[in-house]
Amino acid sequence: MDRVALGMSGGVDSTAAAVLLLEAGFSVTGVTLRLYDGGCGGEDAARDAARACAALGIPHRAAAEEERFAREVLDDFAASYRAGLTPNPCVRCNRRVKFPALLAAADALGARWAATGHYARVRTMGGRTLLLRGADRAKDQSYFLYALDQETLARVRFPLGSLTKSEVRAIAAAHRLEAAQRRDSQDICFLPDGDYPAFLARHSGSDCPPGDFLDLEGNVLGQHEGHVRYTLGQRRGLRIALGQRTYVVAKDPARNTVTLGGEGALYRRTAVAGALNWIACDQLEGEHRLTARTRHSQTEAAVTARQTDEDELTVHFDAPQRAMTPGQSLVLYDGETVVGGGIIRAAR
Repeated sequence: MDRVALGMSGGVDSTAAAVLLLEAGFSVTGVTLRLYDGGCGGEDAARDAARACAALGIPHRAAAEEERFAREVLDDFAASYRAGLTPNPCVRCNRRVKFPALLAAADALGARWAATGHYARVRTMGGRTLLLRGADRAKDQSYFLYALDQETLARVRFPLGSLTKSEVRAIAAAHRLEAAQRRDSQDICFLPDGDYPAFLARHSGSDCPPGDFLDLEGNVLGQHEGHVRYTLGQRRGLRIALGQRTYVVAKDPARNTVTLGGEGALYRRTAVAGALNWIACDQLEGEHRLTARTRHSQTEAAVTARQTDEDELTVHFDAPQRAMTPGQSLVLYDGETVVGGGIIRAAR
């Protein structure tokens, strides 16, 4: 019987994943990664996961990963924001913390596989392990997984990849599991209140000082409350009245300025990305017609993509895209398959 270490938070997705793995004949151990107290893998999550495992009659373990999470995710998040970027901590956590820790737990258990409740699929083809989007487009999480390497993907199972969210809830309900009606988490796990500036002040021990709001010509419009409080495309919370709809269109952390303008100033057609990770190939040879997302919530758009250097990808969109933001991930798709992606450095 194949053994599997299943990442469990006590939520409906990981709990339903346990049911499906058991029904498929796996020997399952639930593993809760202790990442951040009060958030992902905190005390509540560990308790809920242990209760779910007890209800299913499978063992449960907790693994202390707070130090690695702080080093790899929290420190990077704080440094990126202070550098004027808008990072995606879930992408980094999956690559640097969550999946390495799960595979280590699997090894300790003598398990061949690690598994999670992500809505994505894997398929082996031509000697490679491919990552495919989840069948439920509304819940597809392949965007957050594009940075996983071949060694990781070859040992990972995603039991929910072919299911819809309603089907997953029905599985949990059919087994009378508490998680069946539990709400999905919508926030960054260490920022449940969404207060980025407060987190940054706590984490680094210093505030980001006020600075100038500028218009597109560089004229001072007023004072902002610190550039870390703003991201490209933001309209609400600017606390400045200019008599028209105004958006954040640029930031300069070195000068601590935030530039405001009309929505039209947010649109760009070309993005340059680095920190590349390829799944469907070793590197991108020549030009390719693909689709791309520059945010998880974004609808895919048609692009021409070319790898312009060893660690540089240039993507030209057929239609201008709104608020392509440095620090966010650009993920390329070929139909259902994730080709790879990287971190946006610039848009023009």
